Amino acid sequence: MKLINIKHTNLVAALVLTFCSFGVYAEESKDAAPINKDQVEGRVDEATGKVKEATGVILDDKGMQVEGNIQKNVGKVQKGYGDLKQEIQSDK
Repeated sequence: MKLINIKHTNLVAALVLTFCSFGVYAEESKDAAPINKDQVEGRVDEATGKVKEATGVILDDKGMQVEGNIQKNVGKVQKGYGDLKQEIQSDK
């Protein structure tokens, strides 16, 4: 039961940190073009993956650690794709 509560607590913490980071990013980039869907989803996946990976390390759960690492890297790729897409659109 405690393990489930810890996982739920970590998920809530990941969501709060993710939304806080969006606010910081939005504040820093008022002059830049708005971010696209791929950039947002990539950043969310990357942050969630980092939290999941850290949770796996803390709980000594190799499966969760690997899953978090994969999700983090998929998020990086998607964020990079969104960045590239935005750069191409801004050059037109």
